[in-house]
Amino acid sequence: MAAILPSEARLAVRNDFPGLTPGWHYLDSAATAQKPKAVIDAIARAYGEDYATVHRGVYKRSADMTLAYEAARRRAAGFIGAGSADEIVFVRGATEGINLVATCWAGEQLKAGDRILLSQLEHHSNIVPWQMIAQKMGAQVDVVPLTDDHRIDLDAMAAMITPAHKIVALAHVSNVLGSVLDARRAADIAHSVGAKLLLDGCQAVPRMAVDVAALDCDFYVFSAHKLYGPTGFGVLWARPELLEAMPPYQGGGAMIDRVSFAGTTYAPPPGRFEAGTPHIVGAVGLHAAIDYVEAIELARIHAIETDLVRQTREALSQINSVRLFGPEDAAGIVSFVIEGVHPHDIGTILDEEGVAIRAGHHCAQPLMDALGVPATARASFGVHSDASDVAALIRGIERVTRIFG
Repeated sequence: MAAILPSEARLAVRNDFPGLTPGWHYLDSAATAQKPKAVIDAIARAYGEDYATVHRGVYKRSADMTLAYEAARRRAAGFIGAGSADEIVFVRGATEGINLVATCWAGEQLKAGDRILLSQLEHHSNIVPWQMIAQKMGAQVDVVPLTDDHRIDLDAMAAMITPAHKIVALAHVSNVLGSVLDARRAADIAHSVGAKLLLDGCQAVPRMAVDVAALDCDFYVFSAHKLYGPTGFGVLWARPELLEAMPPYQGGGAMIDRVSFAGTTYAPPPGRFEAGTPHIVGAVGLHAAIDYVEAIELARIHAIETDLVRQTREALSQINSVRLFGPEDAAGIVSFVIEGVHPHDIGTILDEEGVAIRAGHHCAQPLMDALGVPATARASFGVHSDASDVAALIRGIERVTRIFG
């Protein structure tokens, strides 16, 4: 494991984030990450002196912006180990990426009686699109249970998967539990029956290196805003032969080859899936965000967050009324409840102490049902987090326990 960043380096990183005002401890990076000044500046320039449309204008600024937009695609491809920039489809976020695959791949490939395999810990965005397409196609959804330490049970997955399963969709890292999937084993299990594997990488890409070739998945999605980039922008990666066989997701400008009233032919991927004027500045912001995390090194970020999770779990385990969820080696996320206290009350009192966490079902209601709770409190770390954030969290929780007895 890479060495933990020294405290002075952490302070320098913290100062990169204008949103981290003095005395405020942001522990909600799993919901959305704060933005470093480098990303904010890149977005401001893109909306300011550099702004122009892409793929259309013949004037120099438009050509320059087109180059910047496509450079972001190449940067995203390199970031996750894609073989080519043409394997990268820009979308509004992971949610749209999953919906695109559900509609344009599963909607073409599934037939009545086929099956879709998910897990108990999935985000709603990796459940609802599959339910919708299953209902439309006459397919069935099956659910892999969790292990005792709240990981996706791959032994159970291997036992329950059948040739009728055509697509498996799993979180690379749980947004509630922080549990990390053995993605390569999941791919091997899926491929053993000819199924495709989609990985939801929203919580993985901000905190660990991802190589889609090594993972051997078929689809990978993530959102820029969890990676210290802008909202409303994300990435879908897919194997080129799968993209080539998929029909367009939407119709309009830019996704065409030739339009006539007699018929229309479509552009090759990835343009086929990017109808309309794109989120130009989102691409520029994503590029800047990738540059930022890679300059620090994802292995170092993961080491910092792993250490902070350890500190937090150790401190919380000393409080009798606290129940912890997820594995000991969770990636950057700690979920818990306090006996007799609703998580919303925990969040409110912590806010009074200058600590921002998430409280609720985290868009994972089936997981809450499996855990036997209506909601949890969740602290999630970022590259800027340090021991002072943990200390503030623990002080706030001690206040919660005093207030509620």
